[in-house]
Amino acid sequence: MSQEHHDHHHEPADWKLNGVRVIKGDQLDTNTAQTPGMNRAAAINLARVGAQKLWAGTVNIHANAKTGAHHHGALESVIYVVRGKARMRWGEKLEYVAEAEAGDFIFIPPYVPHQEINASTDETLECVLVRSDNEAVVVNLDIEPVEKPEAVYWVDPIHKHPA
Repeated sequence: MSQEHHDHHHEPADWKLNGVRVIKGDQLDTNTAQTPGMNRAAAINLARVGAQKLWAGTVNIHANAKTGAHHHGALESVIYVVRGKARMRWGEKLEYVAEAEAGDFIFIPPYVPHQEINASTDETLECVLVRSDNEAVVVNLDIEPVEKPEAVYWVDPIHKHPA
C-alpha cells in the first residue's frame, strides 16, 4: 500500500483542540501539596494538557533548602535556573559538586545519585523543571549527604517531604 493511500484512511486531526497549547505564567496549577518556604506549580503534565512524555513546571525553593540523596530512576531531568544559585552534588558519595546561576541549565541523567541545594542563605531559588515522563519517580538513597538536609527541604511533585 502506498503512503498516499494510507493517508486517506483516517480523519485529519483536530488541531484546534489538539494543537499547540500556551500555558500562561499566572495559570499554573498550584493545586498540589505545598510546603512552607516554597511554592510549586505544574504547567505541562498529563492532567493539564495530555502530555505523554513530559512534566514541566516551576519550583521556588527557600534559602538553605536541601534534598536528601536520591535519583529519579530512568527519568532525565532538566533544571533551568531563573533566579538565585543552585548547588548540585552527585556521585556514589555525592563527592562531585557544581553550581548554577540564573540563565544556566542543569542536566541530570537517569539513575545518577544527587542532592539539590539552594546555595544562597537569603535568596529564594527560582527554577523551571522539565522531566522526561509525566510519572513522578524518586528513589531515596541511603547515602550520608555531604551537606545535611535541614528543617526546610526542597520539595516539588517528585521530591516528597521526607517526614
